[in-house]
Amino acid sequence: MILPDFENIVFFLAAASILILIPGPSVLYIMAKSVEQGYKAGIVSVLGIGIGSMIHVAAAAIGISSILLTSSTAFSIVKYLGAIYLIYLGIKKLLEKIPSKQPVITNKDKRLDKIFYEGIIVNTFNPKTAIFFFSFLPQFINIDKGGNASQILFLGILFTVFAILSDTLYVLLSVKISKWFTNSKKYLKRQKNITGSIYIALGLITLTINQPIEHSNTK
Repeated sequence: MILPDFENIVFFLAAASILILIPGPSVLYIMAKSVEQGYKAGIVSVLGIGIGSMIHVAAAAIGISSILLTSSTAFSIVKYLGAIYLIYLGIKKLLEKIPSKQPVITNKDKRLDKIFYEGIIVNTFNPKTAIFFFSFLPQFINIDKGGNASQILFLGILFTVFAILSDTLYVLLSVKISKWFTNSKKYLKRQKNITGSIYIALGLITLTINQPIEHSNTK
């Protein structure tokens, strides 16, 4: 396996650390899940998001992401599917009824495997993630060494591992904060509205993502 130069790895880790620590849509999604359903759900959603990231890394390594960047149709399909799914989750959450008894229970019985697959879907159908990996990772490889795919894959794995560690900290923070208010029914209502609104907002943000390639007009 051909790896990037050591200097490139150092620069990559520095740049990636800054980007990872800045909360983005995935972090907001993970925090919403953590507040809504607790520590285990948050960790599982982190792992799902991580798998989704690795799908994009693999796609960037073998060149599939280039299709998304050069084909407006493929790009639009991915964008709209991701946006629709997020908006669906938001509407579903907003319409959810708060139980009149035992308000402390907030859907913690939801199957963890469902949350895991949900995280994968959310990140896999996020075109912004594809754009990021395809444009960011290649800047830190040494083309002269060859093995471009293996270099991109290595950097992508590093980034994903760092992101998982960082996202786990957000899970712990979110659960800690939520525990202060879980006995309040008013809080549960606000939590439901905030979580649903976050999902819908993420879906709308996805709709605003434009393809970063300008195609020439041949007509």
